[in-house]
Amino acid sequence: MENINILITGASGGIGTSLSKAFASTKANLFLVGSSDEKISKLRNELPNRENINYFSVDLSERENVSHLCDTIIEKYGGISIIVNNAGITEDALFMRMTDNAWDKVFAINLDASMIICRKFIRGMIKNKWGRIVNISSVVASTGNPGQSNYVAAKGALNGLTKSLALEVATRGITVNCISPGFIDTSMTAKLTDDQKLKITERIPIGRMGTGDDVSALVLFLVTNEAGYITGQNIHVNGGLFLT
Repeated sequence: MENINILITGASGGIGTSLSKAFASTKANLFLVGSSDEKISKLRNELPNRENINYFSVDLSERENVSHLCDTIIEKYGGISIIVNNAGITEDALFMRMTDNAWDKVFAINLDASMIICRKFIRGMIKNKWGRIVNISSVVASTGNPGQSNYVAAKGALNGLTKSLALEVATRGITVNCISPGFIDTSMTAKLTDDQKLKITERIPIGRMGTGDDVSALVLFLVTNEAGYITGQNIHVNGGLFLT
């Protein structure tokens, strides 16, 4: 991966930090996007001090911010060859009580930002006849989940976008895939009580929650040339919780 430009959104979160560390062990040029200066500063302290690791603090809920980020990278660095759309948030509520703002914000970050990023960089991938896109979805996009209608709908739409885009660029040396993590030990699951965690773990055949490394290992494979015959897929990483 020497000198390949790689963009990772949500790079300072639980899965994102694992992704950042995994790709930092390569010789790729990294473009790591977090949601705040504080989170980016923490991530910077956990990664090697290298000139080819670039950090950005961006509110991805605003389309203008996403477009500006992409345009800046294109102008200064020429584009991106590998995209990992990992940024995501939840704003949970029962459907009858869910606000428009909660719905719109979850769609903006979980779906719209990924769409804009793919659209901005796909032209360069087509020109180079090579590219990799990995969208991080969720198991609940396949199972549904009470109180998460906005999150489930956004991730389900991301799955559909993945399939359609994969078919459009399949002959251009570009693969587009989804990964759907199950319950991963991150800040999102940290909100759960010990009793809730126990009940969840009891439902997982492997008997534990996943880790960020479980996800990043698959991402690392999907962006290689060896994975060039895998596209349009939604691959579950859930310890057997949900079987397709």
